[in-house]
Amino acid sequence: MSENTLEFNDENVIAEIEKVRPVLQRDGGDIEFVGIEDKVVKVRLQGACSGCAMATVTLQWTVERNLKAVFPELEKVENVQ
Repeated sequence: MSENTLEFNDENVIAEIEKVRPVLQRDGGDIEFVGIEDKVVKVRLQGACSGCAMATVTLQWTVERNLKAVFPELEKVENVQ
């Protein structure tokens, strides 16, 4: 494991999600960690993010990109209902 990466587990993923939460909250949204299934992080977008047409972009360019920088084994981030 590289010095820049953390172990891919619930606790570390939650900590990284907390770092991007303020970005979503500024626009009236929020994000909730649901769990990890294989190499997929499952989250629930809330507030303004839950019905936003840009939710996919938010997941890919804000959440997923930041998580992949820390957890290279991550395949993707999915929004679940």
